Amino acid sequence: MTAEGWKNKLYFGDNLDILRDEEQFPDECVDLIYLDPPFNSNATYNILFEEKSGEKSVAQITAFDDTWHWGLEAQKAYQEVITRGPDKLAALLDALRAFLGFNDMMAYLTMMAVRLIELHRVLKKSGSIYLHCDPTASHYIKLLMDASFGARNFLNEIIWERFTFHADAKRWGRLHDIIFCYAKHTGNLFFKVQRRPYDESYIKSHFKEDEYGRLYCLDNALAQGQGPPRIFFGKVLEPPRGTHWRWTQETIDKMIAEGRIVATKTGRPRVKRYLDEMPGHPIGDIWTDIPAINSQAKERLGYPTQKPESLLERIIKASSNEGDIVLDPFCGCGTAIAVAERFHRHWIGIDITHLAITLIKNRLRTAFYDELTDYEVIGVPKDLASSRTLARVNRYQFEWWALGLVDARPVQEKKKGADTGIDGVINFIDDPSGKVKKLIVQVKSGKVSVNQIRELKGVLERENAAIGAFITLADPTDPMTKEAATAGFYQPEHLPGMEFPRLQIITIEKLLAGRRLDYPRIAPELTFKKAPRQHKGPAAKDKQNNLL
Repeated sequence: MTAEGWKNKLYFGDNLDILRDEEQFPDECVDLIYLDPPFNSNATYNILFEEKSGEKSVAQITAFDDTWHWGLEAQKAYQEVITRGPDKLAALLDALRAFLGFNDMMAYLTMMAVRLIELHRVLKKSGSIYLHCDPTASHYIKLLMDASFGARNFLNEIIWERFTFHADAKRWGRLHDIIFCYAKHTGNLFFKVQRRPYDESYIKSHFKEDEYGRLYCLDNALAQGQGPPRIFFGKVLEPPRGTHWRWTQETIDKMIAEGRIVATKTGRPRVKRYLDEMPGHPIGDIWTDIPAINSQAKERLGYPTQKPESLLERIIKASSNEGDIVLDPFCGCGTAIAVAERFHRHWIGIDITHLAITLIKNRLRTAFYDELTDYEVIGVPKDLASSRTLARVNRYQFEWWALGLVDARPVQEKKKGADTGIDGVINFIDDPSGKVKKLIVQVKSGKVSVNQIRELKGVLERENAAIGAFITLADPTDPMTKEAATAGFYQPEHLPGMEFPRLQIITIEKLLAGRRLDYPRIAPELTFKKAPRQHKGPAAKDKQNNLL
């Protein structure tokens, strides 16, 4: 896997299985990893530590239910790390089991441990990994990262202040997340210092104007480490113990001639630094200038764990070059992918829900339009046989995938509660008033009958929807087709002469062949919240490398 001739990739599936495919992911093939692993930090803390019987089904991750449970899958992963994993990681996991027991916290740590092994394998020697978590489990995650990447390769614990105020009745307000940053190998690490502009208050207190009106401040001419004396203004000056003058004598003479070095009242030389030549404050490991996405933010897409693009921009600019490969193995709604695309990085995204895949595809399309780099989606059904397999394995994932084929938005989580008869919805406008019309969608993966069409007709009336769509894996019967025809046509008032079948039956086979639902498409897409339009801009002509 090389960046040359690269095609960006979006994978559906369990990232562990995908990362273990060494043909797709050979050793040391990606430059930067960012991950925000799912974890239910809103759960009652004590519940996470309750003992589990191990009889629950395999841990399921859905789009908005991000708790991992102790069960057969976690037990299997635990045994794998203990028997075949790296020695330090195996010893750590065994110690954590003795301390925590078999509970949801232990399941989370076990499922992370087995994935960190693969992430370490695929990361280049010059690469770095940023793991985003909250304080609920960060102390355990730090131990896992030390055991997986080596304590000597720890770079930073970044504190991201998400909120400036958060009231909690019986404890200090929880304001921050934690991002752990590790290198694959510190001796080969690629990193670019990021800077922020100086505050106005800082400029007023530290800078003054010269005779030409340029703002400058006086800075230290010394640096750490013992060095020889130098001549300043005809005097030999010995640097204080443990320090040295920053420049050679030749450079000092030149700077004095240019007026860049001045003598203070104490005789100590100081260097003039002009504001218009200074790049800004170096950014440290406490980030207070990036707010969380609020309800009014333009980039907000409605995904509960969505992170601001400015957060990923800082990480991607600091730890990758244009053309490098960025991997997000829990890509959710695709923030890391969108930012990598905007700044001319190659990318790989992996997610275990078809809903996330649909959200990402929509986000990329609406944000970049014709500027979008070509990419491929891997792991989604491409034919009828694989569609049937998905329906058999997980009907909810099949439903989300099928809704994605027609760009419909799921209306609810399919976990519990009565079925409303609506699986998805498409919003559209077909008149000057701007009133939104609704197309409701049902998805069926099993047997179908005429009674389902009659029921959908009733849902159409109940919801006052303009059009209904019945997506089916099986072929419809003749009575179903005839019953759908009795629903008549939707005729837009402001589109004379146009009519659309009010109840449409369409098979998965036809959708895969390119068939589309029939409804007015004269206004911009309204079903999903649009990502703001992004302009990628020209690629940089040069690349800066700081090898630490």
